[in-house]
Amino acid sequence: MYIRNALIYGADCRFHRGGLEITGSVISKVFTDQDTAPCRDGDLDAKDSYVIPGLIDLHFHGALGYDVCDATEEAFEKITAFELSRGVTSVCPATMTLPADTLCEVLAGGKRFADKNAGNNRVAELVGFNMEGPFISPAKKGAQNEAFILKAKVKTARRFIEASGGLVKILGLAPEESPDFESYICRLKDQVMISLAHTNADYDTAMRAIKAGACHAVHLYNAMSPFSHRDPGTVNAVFDSNTVTAELIGDGIHLHPAAVRTAFRQLSRDRIVLISDSLRAAGMPDGLYELGGQRVKKEGRLCTLAEGGTIAGSVSSLFDCMTNLIRTADIPLEEAVQCASVNPARILGLSQRLGELSPGKQADLVILNKDLELEKVFKRGESVR
Repeated sequence: MYIRNALIYGADCRFHRGGLEITGSVISKVFTDQDTAPCRDGDLDAKDSYVIPGLIDLHFHGALGYDVCDATEEAFEKITAFELSRGVTSVCPATMTLPADTLCEVLAGGKRFADKNAGNNRVAELVGFNMEGPFISPAKKGAQNEAFILKAKVKTARRFIEASGGLVKILGLAPEESPDFESYICRLKDQVMISLAHTNADYDTAMRAIKAGACHAVHLYNAMSPFSHRDPGTVNAVFDSNTVTAELIGDGIHLHPAAVRTAFRQLSRDRIVLISDSLRAAGMPDGLYELGGQRVKKEGRLCTLAEGGTIAGSVSSLFDCMTNLIRTADIPLEEAVQCASVNPARILGLSQRLGELSPGKQADLVILNKDLELEKVFKRGESVR
């Protein structure tokens, strides 16, 4: 099948007028307007719409009343089907702070689902887990349940990795809570990405963690020691690093547009990963929902803990977060797409097949019109929306 008359998002992270050919489940050719290609039945005229790689959400919790921590096949199926319908073709969901045994059940359930649904084009591909908790700081717990916070131990971390069958890709840590955090990071960094997560670490502690091998920051600014001119905190440690990648929640609730622009200036488009951090309340009416054993209240686009009012994740899809950044923070479309697809694929070690529209790559792609509205979604070359 050929997709013609499109603005194709190229490997250089820019749009080029042309089209592409899909053969089976992969992209077999990308061509420009100057190239000639035979016309065939079943070709798609994109009518100058944008064609971009399928989005990859590496930090979200659920949708449609389900949370991945429910650990049921039904929950994984409903969530991943919803994500696919919104242009998110691959997912790396985040776990909450829960008892270790419960987390192992969640991770094992995710592994079973991923194995069973390999090649299923009706759901987003589950490519990993982002363990937000339980090794976090009570002072920056946010909407995490303090009762289940654990001290970071290599043995426990390896138990999680084993339970997931290797699907744990990112493992959160508040370094200030572990006196031997540098040894902990050094012993695990070759198995999993260590992230700075829900941390109240001062600048020096955060920099020590980064030098030891921490290479990622969970939802930058949120649940994190902030920047000030005498106490620059974890935020400035991330900015000072040349290597750390950082998540940004793009729902328009968690971050002021100016903070988004500052992150892009400090880190560049290459080190930012756009995430949704969406909850089970995504796609659902206003009301009360559950998150990690706590009640959450959804009112419009805002989710807070029912007791205390702490902001508690989002109800926006990654696609909506991407378009929101463009509209409210003046982030160019090319950069927003990179942060929602190219960068997460690279960070998760999946660039050999995902996150790029080029020959040999998996034909996961999204078509959006000039108004940035979702038009079509393809999973492994099959139109699923």
